[in-house]
Amino acid sequence: MRRSLAGAAALAAIGLGIIAHAAPGDGARERLRDRLAERRADRPAEARPALRPGGQTIAYGSEALQQLDVWRASGVTQPAPLVVFVHGGGWKRGSKDNATGRAMVPHYTGQGLVFASIDYRLVPAATVEQQAADVAQALKALLDRARPLGIDRSRVVLMGHSAGAHLVALVGTDEQYLRAAGLSFADIRGVIPLDGAAYDVPAQMSDGPRFMHDTYAQAFGSDPVRQRALSPTHQAAAPNAPAFLLMHVERADGERQAQVLAEALKRGGSAVEIARLPGQGLRGHGEINRRMGDPDYAGTPIVDAWLKKVLG
Repeated sequence: MRRSLAGAAALAAIGLGIIAHAAPGDGARERLRDRLAERRADRPAEARPALRPGGQTIAYGSEALQQLDVWRASGVTQPAPLVVFVHGGGWKRGSKDNATGRAMVPHYTGQGLVFASIDYRLVPAATVEQQAADVAQALKALLDRARPLGIDRSRVVLMGHSAGAHLVALVGTDEQYLRAAGLSFADIRGVIPLDGAAYDVPAQMSDGPRFMHDTYAQAFGSDPVRQRALSPTHQAAAPNAPAFLLMHVERADGERQAQVLAEALKRGGSAVEIARLPGQGLRGHGEINRRMGDPDYAGTPIVDAWLKKVLG
């Protein structure tokens, strides 16, 4: 134990030394701060066991990350609505195994919903286009098993956080991903993006936080045509998924992006609601994911009421 503590102290001292001895003009302190901020920004929720009791894992493709976990609705004998959750992580990290905090699974299954959390292939081994295709393929795998899983396939909602918010919004505005999986917007009742900030990729790369620029560049590249094609705001002309609940915390870029997407979706004919939740900056960005489903969290009753209205 003493040796471990001594080693940790030495590493901490080395890290502090790097910052303390950085020359004022060499940018080392700033780069280190940016790297730490980026990691905090897309860090997943606190870990949970690989699979909560009562769930099962399903492969929806041949690659290791093309898997999902699904839990049946609690105490329900009739087919139940389905919520599919897509994790964040800057398109390059994250996992279904630690994406949903402590509350989502028990809360939503307790509300009489089937709940699924999916993995998808990650950048740079995969493209964002392939990630959106994975979301659609995961949904197809669930709907193909609707009867044994107790799913009412006519009542489906996609939900995602951060990069996952971007992906569910993209699948909900550009039907090509669903069509490639043999589905359409008719298979989705609604979409809940949680505190995304890349609905308009070119705008975010130009105006968003500098510390995320490398992440966006890695995911979306430098071609403005591709960036627009991967921007839900630029894909929101009709048709789209019929209903959206855009949720954001007190984060300037997230709020700005949600407002612009909402206007585009309304012009496209979708029913749109926006909810602004307490919680500032990156702390709030993590909290909306970590605490969703907790009855004491402000966002939980808003989502519950919206789901009840949209799903019936």
